Amino acid sequence: MQLKPNYLDDRICLNVLANSVENAEACYEAAEGHVVLGVLTKNYDTDDAAIEDMKRYQHVTNNALSVGLGAGDPNQSQMVSRVSKVLQPQHVNQVFTGVGTSRALLGQSDTVVNGLMSPTGRVGFVNIATGPKSSQKPSAEVPIETAIALLQDMGGTSVKFFPMHGLEHEEEFKAVAKACADAGFNLEPTGGITLDNFEEIVQIAVDAGVKEIIPHVYSSIIDKKTGNTKPEDVKKLYGMIKRILG
Repeated sequence: MQLKPNYLDDRICLNVLANSVENAEACYEAAEGHVVLGVLTKNYDTDDAAIEDMKRYQHVTNNALSVGLGAGDPNQSQMVSRVSKVLQPQHVNQVFTGVGTSRALLGQSDTVVNGLMSPTGRVGFVNIATGPKSSQKPSAEVPIETAIALLQDMGGTSVKFFPMHGLEHEEEFKAVAKACADAGFNLEPTGGITLDNFEEIVQIAVDAGVKEIIPHVYSSIIDKKTGNTKPEDVKKLYGMIKRILG
C-alpha cells in the first residue's frame, strides 16, 4: 500500500468527508485522486472497529485516508493517534497538543499531521489551547510564528486553522498564510468553506506563497438527506483548483 501521499507533488489537495466506502471512492474519482477522505474516529466505539472499517476506505482510495477527530473534538486526540499508528494513513488531523504523540506513534515522517490552532480576533496571534484539558482553560494566544515552530518541534506538517467561519477572519488568515509561507510550512484552512468562497480562500494562501495547501470542505457540500459528500461538488472544487494553478 502506498504510504507517501500521492498529492505531495501538487500544491493543493482537497480534504472532504466520506460517509461510506462507496462515497469515498466516488469523491476520490471526482477529484482525480487529488483528495484525502476524512473518516472520523468519533463515529466508532472502539479502536478495533475504526481500524477494521478504515482499512476498507484505504483499499478503494490508494490510502487517501484522513483520520479525523470529529469537529475538532479534543477528546478524540488519543484515539486518532492509536488508530493512525496501525493504519499508517496519508493524513492525520490532530489538536495542537496531540501532534507529538501522533508523530511518535506513526514512526515515520511521510504522513501529513496537522495541528489545530484557532483564530483569536488578533491578527498575527493564534490560540493553541486546543487539547482535551487546555481547551477548557483560558486561551493560550501566541504569535503564529511561534506556534508553527512548536509544531515543527513536535513533528507536525501543517497548520489546521479552525474554525475560520469562511472569510470572517480574513486578515488573521492572511497573517497565518504568510507565516506558513515564510516557514516553508503547510496550511489547512478549515471551517465554513463553501463553493462560493473556496477560490478566494485558497487564492489567499497561494498568493502568500504557501508550499502546500489542504482546504477542508465539509458540511457545505454534504447532501442533507443522505449524509454523503456530493461527488459533483468535489468535481467543481477540483475544477477551481485547476483554474487557480493555471
